[in-house]
Amino acid sequence: MKHLFNGLNLIGAFALLALVAGCAGTQTQNKENLLIAAGFKVIVPKTPAQQQKLQALPVDKVSLVQKDGKTYYVFPDAANNQAYVGGPQQYQSYKQLRLENKLANDNLEAAEMNQEASMNFGAWGGWGGPAFIGLR
Repeated sequence: MKHLFNGLNLIGAFALLALVAGCAGTQTQNKENLLIAAGFKVIVPKTPAQQQKLQALPVDKVSLVQKDGKTYYVFPDAANNQAYVGGPQQYQSYKQLRLENKLANDNLEAAEMNQEASMNFGAWGGWGGPAFIGLR
């Protein structure tokens, strides 16, 4: 019986690891979706100099870039050889969408925790319950 629980713990650990790895990939994808929803445009570098500038930008971060007296916000996607580019208005929209998305995720997490608490697993002892009494 003890080996069964160790096996289940191991399976649970792998499942959690897979979930965390999957979430890391979706966070970047979610960020890109928010940028597009905020009005950022996808730009593909056409010259080697532009590609070098793209590679030099910090990964997974929106950077402020000044060019010809104008302010731009750039999110590099070097893996796909492109960048998401917007102005101050698009950046403000992006920040607002990020905040709304975070609040929605926090509310969903709180609702899930409330649902789990309302199931009252403590009264059943987790796995046990009346059906498991005397089964050892």
